Amino acid sequence: MEAPPLERKLVAILAADVEGYSRLMHRDEEAALATLSSHRSIIDAIIVQGRGEISGTAGDSVLAEFASVVDAVHCAVSIQQALTKANASLPPDRRMMLRIGINVGDVMVKDDGIFGDGVNVAARLEAMAQPGSISVTRGVRDHLRDRMDYEFEDLGEHTVKNIARPVRVFRVKFDPNATSPLPVSEPADAKSSIQLTGMDAVSEGRGADPVELEFWKSVESSGDHAEYRAYLEQYPDGDFTALAKARLAKPTAAKPDMTVDRKVELEFWTSIKDGDVAASFAAYLDKYPEGEFKALAEIRLAELSGLQNERENK
Repeated sequence: MEAPPLERKLVAILAADVEGYSRLMHRDEEAALATLSSHRSIIDAIIVQGRGEISGTAGDSVLAEFASVVDAVHCAVSIQQALTKANASLPPDRRMMLRIGINVGDVMVKDDGIFGDGVNVAARLEAMAQPGSISVTRGVRDHLRDRMDYEFEDLGEHTVKNIARPVRVFRVKFDPNATSPLPVSEPADAKSSIQLTGMDAVSEGRGADPVELEFWKSVESSGDHAEYRAYLEQYPDGDFTALAKARLAKPTAAKPDMTVDRKVELEFWTSIKDGDVAASFAAYLDKYPEGEFKALAEIRLAELSGLQNERENK
């Protein structure tokens, strides 16, 4: 029997990864994983709130698709601005800078993942981007003319591996210290029409199984190697596999350092407390449900949700 034809669709593709992640991991695995976890909570929540869909993750990289090119670029800018604030509260050797590439093209769909030249070009653009910046193709730039206020710097044509024709690359110019609220208009397609609350957005964006999440929360601070092994047996490809293996690599299961844990929480809170992205506060509450700043986060989340509802009802 012939295999059924692959589904194809036209989407905006966002590819991102952390610059120098291997170097950071080599220097301090625990610190690097803690920072990555905090950053990913912010990134994933913004993608989902920005009407995107995460198509793949591997270590420090993220691949997402959008039905709208405008949404993809707006989301990318919001991510870079949110991470600028998150990094500002971290020591210089703990900061993680993201590189983002965006392309619009035809992709193949298989097992909920996307493949093809469109994805490859986005990945090559991400590799060309400077830390903290966003690179896009000419097709993306042309589509955004008169639709958004961003300016673009022409970086010229580049030969891209395994792509026949040179690709014209542009850098999106934006203020990294500003804040760009995500749009609150209706979703671009029916698939995105279900309105997620902040907490739902975080769990949907990360794709974590709630049972797995509760399992990890119950063992992450125990310092017990047997509990980490039990987690890995139950979830060999889980969201916290890398962190569990890092804990097991320690020669002894020392008691958890609550001072370090509080420091990570404080860094997370400091990075979002002055922002106006509801998903960031939802991410904090999801990560620290009994955290020191729980009440403040709940108040701020309610305020931002109320403002969003007011704008939607106008």
